[in-house]
Amino acid sequence: MKNLDSEINKELLEKAKEHFRESRYSAAEPILNQLILQNYKPPEIFHMLGTIYYDQGKFNKAIRSFRRALEIDPSFTDASVGLSIILNDLGRYEEGRKIFEEAQVMLKKNSSQDDPYIKEKLALKHDELGELYFQYKMFSEALEQYTRARHLSQRRAELTMKVAECFLRTSEADKAIQELRDLVKEEPQFLNARIKLGQAFYEDGQVPEAIDQWEAVLQLDSHHPEAHRLLRQAQSIEVTMMMPEGRQPQL
Repeated sequence: MKNLDSEINKELLEKAKEHFRESRYSAAEPILNQLILQNYKPPEIFHMLGTIYYDQGKFNKAIRSFRRALEIDPSFTDASVGLSIILNDLGRYEEGRKIFEEAQVMLKKNSSQDDPYIKEKLALKHDELGELYFQYKMFSEALEQYTRARHLSQRRAELTMKVAECFLRTSEADKAIQELRDLVKEEPQFLNARIKLGQAFYEDGQVPEAIDQWEAVLQLDSHHPEAHRLLRQAQSIEVTMMMPEGRQPQL
């Protein structure tokens, strides 16, 4: 009988997960609560409930649910990120950061630190926290998370673009330019990096260097619309600067 109950609970959990994945939270919630009443309490149940309560604006219930998931499995990073997001939304930034970092330490203890799957999963969570900080214009904190993600992830190019953007937002153009220079050397075919490097040069007043980057993009893709637009803009500025005072370029 006990084995039968266990199988039924697993089937109910799979049904709840299906509703959850499709964002049918009103259908998933009663099933999850039913499982808890039957004393079936794997951590993913509380993670899903935490997400549902967060979506409903029930922050205190969401916090309790995520904390319960972490009590059951301290290395459950999905719950730690969910909890961190809520705490950040409530302005409890340091508490949110601590929750995630504690879960990360626990996960490393329980897993092989050289496991690429684990590293990528941790990188994704750092990336998500970085996005959250960036959204709230906390660029230094976002930079820290993106840098940690890049250290762990195979998505180096994508994360370097985010690191560079943080430097640009904190008026550290020289650091952004260096990051993008290095990326272009590593990935010469990565056109978005060349576009961004050109923009960093341009915003720093280095117009000829910006033009060089956008012309390089057009050598690789002659129809690149953004490169054409930026190049026309930069060249018009150069023409205006070279003309005698008081004269304007003929349109």
